[in-house]
Amino acid sequence: MEALKQSKSLVDRTYEALLEAICTGSLNPGERLAQDELAAQLNVSRQPVNSAIAMLKAQGFVEDTGRRGVVVAGVNAKLFEAIYQFRSVVDPLAVELAIPRLTDESIRIGRDLIRRGRAFIEKGDSASVLRVDMDFHTLIYDLSGNPIVSETMYLNWRHLQRSMGHVLRFPGASIHVWNEHEAIFAAMVRGETETACRLMRAHI
Repeated sequence: MEALKQSKSLVDRTYEALLEAICTGSLNPGERLAQDELAAQLNVSRQPVNSAIAMLKAQGFVEDTGRRGVVVAGVNAKLFEAIYQFRSVVDPLAVELAIPRLTDESIRIGRDLIRRGRAFIEKGDSASVLRVDMDFHTLIYDLSGNPIVSETMYLNWRHLQRSMGHVLRFPGASIHVWNEHEAIFAAMVRGETETACRLMRAHI
């Protein structure tokens, strides 16, 4: 049983490494995933690489092209739109559920994320802006107390990360996003559920 735990952990770490490379653009759409090369780069055997690729294929991050083998999947505009349709319902619901569960500590964390997001915009660090953007929404998902919301949105955000990185390279767009984050969170802290949900729905 101990060996199985170690094997599973290695597969998980391999999966996370490949997923991060895909979502941050280190592995580009259409790029072939050579298992032997990836195994050498990650210093693992082929088995965890093959298992991780199978997981990524099931989630739509990679695809099998036949003769060329497995490649990084392109950004799917229809999937992007479908996730936003889903978020237009889920994110306001998460806000509604989160408001009664706010604590002094979670309020401090939320305000700190907003501060950090603005600081990264000033530095022109679009990758960090996106990471903190994800952290802000994840805070609300976690505060909702609904594990289905948190688990479902984690995977959806990884898909969104691939496209949002391009949008948030423009400082004007990023500033607008963080102004909305601040307004949403301020309404949540005041306990104004209807206003916070309306602002989140408009934000999405």
